[in-house]
Amino acid sequence: MKNINIIVAIICIALFASCKSFLDVKPTNSSSSDESINTVQDAHVALNGLMRQMTSSSYYGRNFVMYGEAKGGDMTIYSQGRGLDGLYGFNHSASSGSYSGFWEHMYFCILQCNSILENIGRIEKISAEDFSPYKGQALTARALIYFDLVRLYGQPYNMNKDAYGVPNITKVLSTDAQPTRAKVSENYAQIIKDLNDAKDLLLDEDGDPYKEKGYLDYYANRAILAKVYLYMENYDEALKMAEEVMKGDYVLYEPDKWVSSWSTEFGSESIFELAIYVNEGDLGTGSLAWYQMRYGKMSKAQGFFLASDYFLNRLGEDPDDVRWGIMGNDEYWVDYKVERKGACYKYAGSESDMRGDKGSPSAVNVKVIRLSEIYLIAAEAALNATTPDKQKAADYLNEIRRRSPNLEPATAATVSNDMILSERSKELYGEGHRFFDMIRMNKTIEFNDDFQNMVIKHREKTIDRTFYKCILPISQDEMNVNPPIAAQQNPGY
Repeated sequence: MKNINIIVAIICIALFASCKSFLDVKPTNSSSSDESINTVQDAHVALNGLMRQMTSSSYYGRNFVMYGEAKGGDMTIYSQGRGLDGLYGFNHSASSGSYSGFWEHMYFCILQCNSILENIGRIEKISAEDFSPYKGQALTARALIYFDLVRLYGQPYNMNKDAYGVPNITKVLSTDAQPTRAKVSENYAQIIKDLNDAKDLLLDEDGDPYKEKGYLDYYANRAILAKVYLYMENYDEALKMAEEVMKGDYVLYEPDKWVSSWSTEFGSESIFELAIYVNEGDLGTGSLAWYQMRYGKMSKAQGFFLASDYFLNRLGEDPDDVRWGIMGNDEYWVDYKVERKGACYKYAGSESDMRGDKGSPSAVNVKVIRLSEIYLIAAEAALNATTPDKQKAADYLNEIRRRSPNLEPATAATVSNDMILSERSKELYGEGHRFFDMIRMNKTIEFNDDFQNMVIKHREKTIDRTFYKCILPISQDEMNVNPPIAAQQNPGY
């Protein structure tokens, strides 16, 4: 296939501050010119390229996940200056610490989605082949990427849906395009439209759900929609979507199988995970595994991030919680010989078996959507539905609380949003959810700065979602190449 230089140049000029390495890369599995897709196999290869781009360190491969954890209060740092601690300290401005890589890379992925869709639209007019599942996957991917973008750059939907979100771009742009920001509500409307437009495309000729491991298939589509509705507080629809996913052939891990599930790929709970292989997508010492493991655990392991006291106390409500199995002693133990299990090994397989099923401690798939999250979405949605069903909420929550054998099961009388939020913390730790959960639920976030007597200059010890740095700035470089967007900078920057 032809290289992607022309399209990358278009998107970089129109949207991005700099293209960094994009212009130097000529991947054979990325869509490129108007003639790049001529068969369903070409479409599949183009989607492979898109999935690989989503494992970049600027996206699900590391930084987006770390963004959601470093800012949420469940993680802390041992010392400053090791890497990405600007996220923990909210050290952001338009000219420094803007983390513009999110904007650049995620719009690059949107470019690929749009190119795939336009190429399919061209070829399906003259081809007898069925491109439906590939079109459905590209639409679903675009929706997911926009959902992630608007959470980074726009205020929460339930806080101010009329605030600026991000530019809605649904076609390949010309070199002179200068897109401006849509409203948060308009972004969410586009996300829902893409997901619903994709739904029927992800059914086979018999009307059965299309499924493919490692790709955004029918149930991944419905799972993303459940999450989007949850963020919009459309609890009735969130519950409906979550329960539809539960009807798929996914199975929650038994408690004694939960730890080992992290060292294997495409397990029974996996709804959407991005594949990482030793020679394909493995970020090595720049991976999530290295950023969450103990200092010195392996060569070049720097001890970037570790669990806060607040998270450890929460997990410590049950010393027999199976989720302790992916936690190990952190740098505090190295220095003071005091046990403190703040290092996380989800992305290394486990602390005891750090080679997983691929022979590398960093070639562990990124599990973007798991069945356990769907149960927790269903629990929250049932509790807050137009007609609340507290028993259903408790039942769904208890399916996950089985991982804490010594805790009393939730009941219709005791189940609460705080109980569900606490369980989300314990179940999804290290996976990039905590900050977004705290912000959408309008909670105060407290940081464990006093763990090592750190002085953080750019935020207070506690913040809430009114703190302007809870959303990222549009970078100065972006405003330089796209002047109309400068008038739409986020407040405070």
